Amino acid sequence: MRTIVILSAATGLNYIVWRWLASVNWESWWIAVPLVLAETYSLIDSLLFGLGAWRLRERHDAPPLRHDVTVDVLVTTYNEPLELVMHTARAAKAIRYPHETWILDDGDRPELRALAEAEGIGVVTRSEAWRDRPRHAKAGNLNNALMVTEGEFLLILDADQVPAPDILDRTLGWFEDDDVALVQTPQWFVNVPANDPLGSQAPLFYGPIQQSKDGWNAAFFCGSNAILRREAMMQLGVSRYVGEVTLAVNRGIRSSRRVLARARREHLSDPRITASLDAVGRALDDLKAGIARGDALADLTFAFQRRIVAVRRDLADQDIASVRAELAELAAVTGDPAALAAIDDLALDALGERSLSPLAAVESVSMLVDSFDVGREEEAQAIMPLATISVTEDMATSMRLHGLGWKSVYHDEVLAKGLAPEDLPTMLTQRLRWAQGTMQVMFRENPLVQKGLNWGQRLMYFGTMWSYLSGFAAIVYVAAPVLYLSFGVMPVQAWSVDFFARFIPFFVINQVLFLVVANGRPTWRGAQYSLALFPVWIRAVTSAFDNVYRGRSLGFSVTPKTRSLEDRPRWDLVKPQLWVMGAMVASLGVVAVRYSVGQAEGIAPLINIAWVLYDLAVFSIIVRAVLYSASDHQPKGY
Repeated sequence: MRTIVILSAATGLNYIVWRWLASVNWESWWIAVPLVLAETYSLIDSLLFGLGAWRLRERHDAPPLRHDVTVDVLVTTYNEPLELVMHTARAAKAIRYPHETWILDDGDRPELRALAEAEGIGVVTRSEAWRDRPRHAKAGNLNNALMVTEGEFLLILDADQVPAPDILDRTLGWFEDDDVALVQTPQWFVNVPANDPLGSQAPLFYGPIQQSKDGWNAAFFCGSNAILRREAMMQLGVSRYVGEVTLAVNRGIRSSRRVLARARREHLSDPRITASLDAVGRALDDLKAGIARGDALADLTFAFQRRIVAVRRDLADQDIASVRAELAELAAVTGDPAALAAIDDLALDALGERSLSPLAAVESVSMLVDSFDVGREEEAQAIMPLATISVTEDMATSMRLHGLGWKSVYHDEVLAKGLAPEDLPTMLTQRLRWAQGTMQVMFRENPLVQKGLNWGQRLMYFGTMWSYLSGFAAIVYVAAPVLYLSFGVMPVQAWSVDFFARFIPFFVINQVLFLVVANGRPTWRGAQYSLALFPVWIRAVTSAFDNVYRGRSLGFSVTPKTRSLEDRPRWDLVKPQLWVMGAMVASLGVVAVRYSVGQAEGIAPLINIAWVLYDLAVFSIIVRAVLYSASDHQPKGY
């Protein structure tokens, strides 16, 4: 395998360097440059795949568990059918290894609680602390449960993932290594026919890809069918809390210094204001020094807040004394002190209001004091072990665990069976959410710059994120041959011997690499959807970008576990793909006309015809997906 990896990398680099230096048709740069960029993207994708395969790790049985441990089995649910949830919960309760079974009902349904408790299954719902605060979807549900359960280990199951009775017996032994925080097992679906028209089984990912990441200690949490060590999760929650609060405090200090600097320039002539600003500046200096010493952050921020309050009170006292003196003088002039009593009370009340404070600079700093509140009052709970930075909680959580030095294990054995999407709309919802969550993590916590990760781990995480950029390359790959066949636009200077001598070895060896790594697992369906779902991947990238950098809402959609009631084919969901397929078919007609009138000749049209025919074979899966009816396949053994 390593020999093939080296050959694939060498032939790929040889091809792409030649493409950039000798073959770009600059006369048609507007398609020639995007094409060579797309090819460069694909080469990087191939290199990352090969790097993972370099350390592909095939584990077998877990070592024996030498001592008893406590386990909580957590079944997460929001709005799934009651019988489906109870089916999973009953199977969870039947797991042979001693454990506690809990349903985490984020829908807080009394009827589900009644069913569960009647069978001795615990139910956890959100506490009142979550009311009117961010809920963080599934991550929030699990974070809430972490605070009310006690097991040393946590088996996480989605509502449809029915566990095998021996799932804990087969996996807990990996935790004999005290550094292991996570054991992930495959997700396998019972309602998928052999031809898998919706591409649900993902045999390449739940196999060689996760095994490759496992070799680099980068196998990651996939949201279900995984066992987590509570100690690691709590360490992660506490460390993230400390890091985020410290970051907020330092950010607040920097902002406060800018406010003070501007205020000093504006009030140089007023010694009273200058003295107050100096007092605030000294408080900031002491806070910064305390953080550098490693003093308790709560004590530091509390002391700082008290000093700011003292400055504000001193200013208010001075203003109140001044107003009292002015009122006394006015009363002496009018000779009627009682007539001014109401005005006096009104004035004193006004001085207590923030908006009427005489020192805007100190008021601006006091607004920033909220950044120094270590209680995180905006959240339901201060400690959030599972990541809440994306609509999928899994990848970011495992990446953070690896950053703390914990290990993960990929146990390649099907130990739970679930339900895949049963129609195209549901599948598209699921794939979009996965891609959006992954891209949110990339934009917020790019693994290439995360502390604590080694370079192998960084590249393994980055490789998964990089793959979702394929939508942009796909546009170029389908446009280039259509443009050539229809209009004769040539992105390559010539389809010469030089081209084939470089491209064919790279293409063939790269395909051999995928076949060897796959080791008999089907890969064609995954390759089809990688290209055919290009609108989903593009939407995921752009919407995640808008969410992270522009603050636009992304929302969270739970993948439906039942088929849509609307049974008509949803051609409207694949309009971009249909337009692309129409353009490719039309280009074949156009090139036939061009051949007949002598405008097309040589090998170039034949190459592009083959290219279009290949793309049509890839995109044909979309037609099958639209027409697929789950009723044609009845799940067995679920």
